[in-house]
Amino acid sequence: MTLDQAFAGLPKDPAALAGVVQGLLVHEHIAPAYGLKLSDAQHGEAHVRPVEEMVRQIVAHDPRPLDRARAPGERQVGVCRHFTLLHVAMLRRAGLRARARCGFGAYFEKAKFLDHWVTEYWNEDRKAWLLIDAQLDARQRELFKIAFDPLDVPRDQFLVAGDAWQRCRAGRADPNAFGILDMHGLWFVGGNVIRDVAALNDHVMLPWDVWGAMKQNDAELDTALFDRLAALAIEPDRHFGELRAIYQDPRVKVPDTVFNAVRNRPETL
Repeated sequence: MTLDQAFAGLPKDPAALAGVVQGLLVHEHIAPAYGLKLSDAQHGEAHVRPVEEMVRQIVAHDPRPLDRARAPGERQVGVCRHFTLLHVAMLRRAGLRARARCGFGAYFEKAKFLDHWVTEYWNEDRKAWLLIDAQLDARQRELFKIAFDPLDVPRDQFLVAGDAWQRCRAGRADPNAFGILDMHGLWFVGGNVIRDVAALNDHVMLPWDVWGAMKQNDAELDTALFDRLAALAIEPDRHFGELRAIYQDPRVKVPDTVFNAVRNRPETL
């Protein structure tokens, strides 16, 4: 089944499509909040990269139309990146301008900016790019005490990676507040800058895919390169051509093989 076939009959507006996505996916690390204990096979679903494969697995498990919400235990397992990727694919099939953004959410843990992905789409009425967190269903809004509209995430609540990098470099934010689990620091922010630039070039990778100029400590960072990437990615429309050009740099471009840091192994794409 092609994406066009799978997406046929879906609603066209961003809010409704976010609801569709929430009925198809469950977050790997928030599953217990839905009373779920995932199997090893379900955890493996979080490593699926192509949206086509995600949809294929969803339909293989339950052939009903995608707008029919599955029970939490019957949903495809993913992380924030999967919610975003599927939402962006649906928006684009509906004829809307949309892209995945990698950065940091301020709304999961107090005084922390956690590794996260959201949708950015062009709102024609407002003539502006808006952020949508397609992951935040009613259960999560309650769980994380979300006080804003997930269909219009404030820019101070989700920082695209380039913004986070510039704040840290200017001393306006603590790099150690950015990351996830026991991983944090400027090196982590830099990794997300590259992931965001890749996403702006239509390569939406797993949050734990590692390649090129990504490092695991601050001392090894090529700060000049990251300063440049951050400046371009903050205003991607203004710097469209430059983002395309710099993506050809082998330190930035997604190679044929990346390192899956969760599975601790190289994987061919």
